[in-house]
Amino acid sequence: MHVLKKVGVICFLAFFVLNAGLMLYFGRETFQVTSNAQQPPRSTYHFVLISEEVDNEYWRLVEKGAEAASRKHNVHLDYWGPKQANNEEQLTFIDKAIASKVDGIMTQGVASDTFSYLVNKSIQKGIPLITVDTDAPDSVRQAYVGSDNYLAGKLAGETMVKQTTGQQKVGIVTGRFDASNQQLRVKGFKDAVSHVSRIQIAGIGESNITKSGAIQATYELLKSHRNITAFYGTSALDGLGISQVASLYQQKKRPFIVAFDTLPETLTLLNKHKIDATVAQYPFVMGERAVETLFALKKGTNPGPLQYTKTDIITNLKGGH
Repeated sequence: MHVLKKVGVICFLAFFVLNAGLMLYFGRETFQVTSNAQQPPRSTYHFVLISEEVDNEYWRLVEKGAEAASRKHNVHLDYWGPKQANNEEQLTFIDKAIASKVDGIMTQGVASDTFSYLVNKSIQKGIPLITVDTDAPDSVRQAYVGSDNYLAGKLAGETMVKQTTGQQKVGIVTGRFDASNQQLRVKGFKDAVSHVSRIQIAGIGESNITKSGAIQATYELLKSHRNITAFYGTSALDGLGISQVASLYQQKKRPFIVAFDTLPETLTLLNKHKIDATVAQYPFVMGERAVETLFALKKGTNPGPLQYTKTDIITNLKGGH
């Protein structure tokens, strides 16, 4: 009996040692698997894209392009901007980005002394800053990525000349009077039609880059100038507002309409012959190129101060007015 007890104790101890050994072995293997698991690669840089208006459809396309290039280069991207277009808020976001010590800033250019001061501040702190969509050539920004806005306006004007006949009184709806890209689009248009005596500018209204603002501006222009026969909208939502008012306004003939950008609703109106042409920009490409440009600057390569993206005209081929 004593011998059996002794054998039982030995078996118990052997079983205990075996279990303990197995636990240690598998625990160690589990730990090694965990510790050897591939960790996500660390971001190369932290860039910030600061828009004119954060939920604007156009700027969301810029953001998507920037995201695509950021994934390619393993860049951490933040997207900031005011809820509604507001230069002061936009400048605050730029200052915040500088204070956050990000690796690079992409932002719409603003024509102001404060913007120039912030660009200087950013560069002095070793943070490259480039402008997107709207340039600020008087600042020390390191590059501009976007359309040649003067050329875009000129293309719109040339389209008005080619696709209309007879006397034309043109109403212009522009996004913001104080935005340099909008000013250049208006100037390019005016220069393109200035030598054509049958085309005259009746008036200009401001939409504040909203559809409701474009509707109001169009209504006011038609109210003040009942002889308007054509419209040109210089920002993404202007053509939508112009078309909506034109379809309701009692006229014998719909005004000829040149819009801006290729938002889905704009293309639908183009296909339905409710607008006649639109200036095509490529905001996705702008965002993509902006990240590529900033990445190149961080790597010590200077891609050049003017990185123009493609601009062209899409028409509904309906014929002249």
